[in-house]
Amino acid sequence: MDTSAKQMDQDRPVLTAPGGSDKVLLHSCCAPCAGDVMNEIARSGIEYSVLFYNPNIHPLREYELRKDENKRHADKLGVEFTDLDYDMDNWFARIQGFENEPERGHRCTLCFDMRFERTAHYAHEHDFGVFSSTLGTSRWKDMEQINGSGVRAAERYSNLSYWTHNWRKKGGANRMVEISKEEHFYQQEYCGCVYSLRDTNAHRRARGDGPVRIGQNYYGDTSEK
Repeated sequence: MDTSAKQMDQDRPVLTAPGGSDKVLLHSCCAPCAGDVMNEIARSGIEYSVLFYNPNIHPLREYELRKDENKRHADKLGVEFTDLDYDMDNWFARIQGFENEPERGHRCTLCFDMRFERTAHYAHEHDFGVFSSTLGTSRWKDMEQINGSGVRAAERYSNLSYWTHNWRKKGGANRMVEISKEEHFYQQEYCGCVYSLRDTNAHRRARGDGPVRIGQNYYGDTSEK
C-alpha cells in the first residue's frame, strides 16, 4: 500500500454499525467488492462474518471462481466465511417473466430481494443484529435499489437492521481497485447472472470485441483492459 493510500485510510472516520452493534453479517458478492468493506469494518473494531449467497451467478464455473477468491481473502484475514446453497433453480423461478429487464431494472430488485431475504434469515438464526452487503461498492449498482431490498429484508425480523452505509464514499471506490490489484483478485467482466452475461456479450459484439472470457482476467495483470 503506498503512502497516499495509507493517508486516505487514516483520514476515513471510524464506522459505527446501526444501534452500536459490534457484530455484523456481511453479505458479499465477490472479492473485489468486499476487499475494502472488510478492511473498513475490521478497522472500526467491529466483529463480522462473511456470507456468500449469490445463486444468480452463472455459469457454475464463474460462481466457483468468485466464491473461491472471496474465501481466499477471508481466510487470509482470519474471517469466518459461509457459503450457502447455489439454489439456481429457485433464482430462475423468482426472475421468471423479467428476463429482458435492463440492468438496474426490476429483475435486479427481485435478485437483491431473494439474496437479502436469505441473508436476513441467516442473520436472525445466528444472532446477528445487523447485516450489510458489498453489492453497493460497484458504481454500476443503484444504492437506493440495494438499500431498499436490504431494509425490506431486515423488516421481516424485529431485532434486525440493515446497514445502509455507502461503501463507495471516502475513497472506497478507489480503494476497491487498489486492494484488488494488491491481492490480484479475479476480475469478472459482467455483473453475474445469465442475462447480464447475454447483454454484456451483445454490447461487446456491437463494439467489435470478443465474448466475455471467464477465468482469464485478474486485477494487476499487464494485459488488463
